[in-house]
Amino acid sequence: MKIDLTDTTASKINKALVRGRRAIGTPAVGMVLTMVIVTDEENAYDSIKAAEDASREHPSRTLVVIKRHARTLRDRTHSRLDAEVRVGSEAGTGETVVLRTYGEVSDHAESVVLPLLLPDAPVVVWWPVDAPETPSKDPLGALAQRRITDLYAVERPLEVLGTRARNYAPGDTDLAWTRLTLWRSMLAAALDQARAKVTSAAVEAEADNPSAELLARWLQARLDVTVDRVHSAGPFVTAVRLGTANGEIVVDRPEGPLATLTLPGQPPRTLALKVRPTSELIAEELRRLDADEMYAIALQGAAPEENA
Repeated sequence: MKIDLTDTTASKINKALVRGRRAIGTPAVGMVLTMVIVTDEENAYDSIKAAEDASREHPSRTLVVIKRHARTLRDRTHSRLDAEVRVGSEAGTGETVVLRTYGEVSDHAESVVLPLLLPDAPVVVWWPVDAPETPSKDPLGALAQRRITDLYAVERPLEVLGTRARNYAPGDTDLAWTRLTLWRSMLAAALDQARAKVTSAAVEAEADNPSAELLARWLQARLDVTVDRVHSAGPFVTAVRLGTANGEIVVDRPEGPLATLTLPGQPPRTLALKVRPTSELIAEELRRLDADEMYAIALQGAAPEENA
């Protein structure tokens, strides 16, 4: 069910949500969090689709904030809020409210979002593009227990990564880090099998790849070795090489969903290492809402206490 509201208020949107739930016979109970997506019109469809797919694992109320840019001075000074309320099959397993803000209300989107948050439920804010320099100090970010950004959406990801490291606050995370979960799990398992001290390391990826930089920093912090960055044709991270006294540990994924794992003294084996869609990345981030300490270590290239 879809309900369109023009020049509306948060109170009217809440009433529309109640009316929609009653019409389809679905209660609000069962939703575990509020997901706030701050995006533009160009990226709204893909972001909503990813959030709705993730809601099958984490039923949630999704609030999509789209700040519209008026063409004339009169329109820029006139505040207006339009909303599209989706419930039932139109919104995955939760509820979706698309908020389009105009004029001055765009500068105070938190005043619209706050009355629409689920009571006593955690809040997650996701910026698919155009994330603030300091997410924790953003008016919408300040409402959240978890703040998700994506370094793949910026022009100079390594420069922005430096800014994220300086402005990090517990609760921040980035999808460039989430994309590394399978890599980190495979490398940890390989080191458990090899049982040898790592003396050198290299990460191969396309130039300026933020995931490769985070992975290199994490390996440097955890293994206490210098990690070389080697440029490859990509896409994404293509290989990690860990040198030991017994030989080299290699995880190689030049393309496709399969990787080759090579351990000293053992034949190569093929393992699944796919590039996951955004919906899977978001679903993973919603499984835990506490501070991501490993992401903090990767940002700084050292354990937090070492940077104090």
